[in-house]
Amino acid sequence: MSKLQPYIESTGQGPDLVLLHGWGLHSGIWEMLADDLAEHFTLHMIDLPGFGRSPIPGDPYTLNLLTEQVLKVAPDNAHYLGWSLGGLVATNIAIETPERVNKLITVASNPRFVQEDDWQHAMKANIMDSFCRYLEEDYQGTIIRFLAIQAIGSETQKEDIRRLRDTVFIHGVPAGKALRGGLALLNEVDLRSELSRVKAPMLRLYGRLDSLVPAKTAEQVAELVPHSQHKVYPKASHAPFLSHKPLFVNDVKEFLHE
Repeated sequence: MSKLQPYIESTGQGPDLVLLHGWGLHSGIWEMLADDLAEHFTLHMIDLPGFGRSPIPGDPYTLNLLTEQVLKVAPDNAHYLGWSLGGLVATNIAIETPERVNKLITVASNPRFVQEDDWQHAMKANIMDSFCRYLEEDYQGTIIRFLAIQAIGSETQKEDIRRLRDTVFIHGVPAGKALRGGLALLNEVDLRSELSRVKAPMLRLYGRLDSLVPAKTAEQVAELVPHSQHKVYPKASHAPFLSHKPLFVNDVKEFLHE
């Protein structure tokens, strides 16, 4: 097992809150929230392996690897907030190491990102397959296309896309292994049968205009985690923390302070 550790940046005061970003990006995406949240929480912003400033281990790029890497640098007990792929990781941490998670927030995330016969509110398999193919031809172009889709429909679409594009390559292009492995996780991971093991209080946040994680997912997941809460932002897409920052920050604070 690799001894490499992911990059972590901590700031603020109060209860510990770990922030996990989505595919293709890094923890810099949280900068616009940091000032507001750091007044109430000690933030731990982690770059997932191979993204941002985190090294890429030699081990296979699995959900368990990401879980282990995050737990290497995270506090012994903390609140977790994970966006998209980061939501999968945060959820898996809550499932596998419940003693490490106080409260769990997932943002535009899905226990199964790709459609199945019994799971229609997800991405069509051919869309995910096309991203995997394009990635091999053009890393940077595929990342930009993926980021643009995340903002489509948002009432601040142009600003959201600009912020995502401005952030993504600040620390260089993510490692190819992380890009391929991260897409494979979105394509293959299915945590639906494991969700009943989440014991932490859970809040799930969605955008009604999200084309990657349809808002109707909220009701499906509610059946699997009956004790969880959820909220759908009517005019948000895949990144509600960008388009609806004041509402988002307030919802996070209210839930974590309950």
